[in-house]
Amino acid sequence: MALFRKKNKKAEASCGCCGNCDARSMEKAEDAKTKGASVKVLGSGCTKCNQLEVAVKAALLQLGMDTNIDHVTDFSQIASYGVMTTPALVVDGKVVSYGKVLKIDEAVEILQKARE
Repeated sequence: MALFRKKNKKAEASCGCCGNCDARSMEKAEDAKTKGASVKVLGSGCTKCNQLEVAVKAALLQLGMDTNIDHVTDFSQIASYGVMTTPALVVDGKVVSYGKVLKIDEAVEILQKARE
């Protein structure tokens, strides 16, 4: 039992989520937040995450914006944004939606506000 407690304390000290993140993976996740596309979909790659990506691509196309989207599936990177419910949408490093699949018109509105 003492071993179990020690393991949990170590996990809590690293990221506070699932316990699979160590200091190095959290550092890499923080670094990844500033690299790549400025629009990111966070999620495991499930159907809902993929639906959000499709809706956001359509919204970006409709707005005449760059349609490059990073789909982040690494849970330590997702946790570094403070997101515990996916899918989530990140624009310019800021979480603008989480826990639901946006419709295209909702994504258009969110992207317009985020880019003002």
